[in-house]
Amino acid sequence: MSRPALAEMQPVGGFEIDRTEVTVGAFRQFVTATGTVTAAERRGGGEVYEAGWTRKPGWTWQAPFGVPAGDDEPAVHVTYAEAEAYCRWAGKRLPTDAEWMEAAYTERRTSPPSPFETGRTYPYPTGATPDGANCLGDCGAAPAIDHTSRLTRGIGHAPAGSTKAGVNGLYDMGANAWEWVDGNLGGSQKITRGGSWWYGAAQMHRDHTAGKPPETAVVYIGFRCARSR
Repeated sequence: MSRPALAEMQPVGGFEIDRTEVTVGAFRQFVTATGTVTAAERRGGGEVYEAGWTRKPGWTWQAPFGVPAGDDEPAVHVTYAEAEAYCRWAGKRLPTDAEWMEAAYTERRTSPPSPFETGRTYPYPTGATPDGANCLGDCGAAPAIDHTSRLTRGIGHAPAGSTKAGVNGLYDMGANAWEWVDGNLGGSQKITRGGSWWYGAAQMHRDHTAGKPPETAVVYIGFRCARSR
């Protein structure tokens, strides 16, 4: 599914948030404009979990699984600082943890399509159930790009915006790629939200919190941006 390179935004209360995860095509515009070389590129590749974290030569934002990505795939293998820098370049910022949670779980549209109800807080970003997300095993069918030959677990991510629209009309707030948010989780860890294709529905649930060191650059962490209204 073709999507604009720079994501459209959805108003949610006093802020707006990208409707999709930042894509490879959008991140390429940032790299071209700024000359950024990501940490994963400097290190020789990003990481994936096999029998422990394993560095994969050539796995970068341009080739998340070691082969060139389409412009509509989510940009992953990006550190927290690189996500911040992209959002600043785009005239935005990373969402705070509270903003991300509100956007993902509480419906703020005045006339949302059925079955969503204004003001209701849901357990999953897809609504009452995790169905329609690109997660591992218990979210139903999803349009994931099959990279099973390169993985020891899971299938891989789906193109940004190709799964079922969820709360507030947002895509992939649950599963697909974890997302960096502006928030701390114990010590220097930064919060990641939403789960990913690597995990089942439990990591999508609003009660689940996870985090990673900010220098982490791995195959299943991406991001989206926000801005104040």
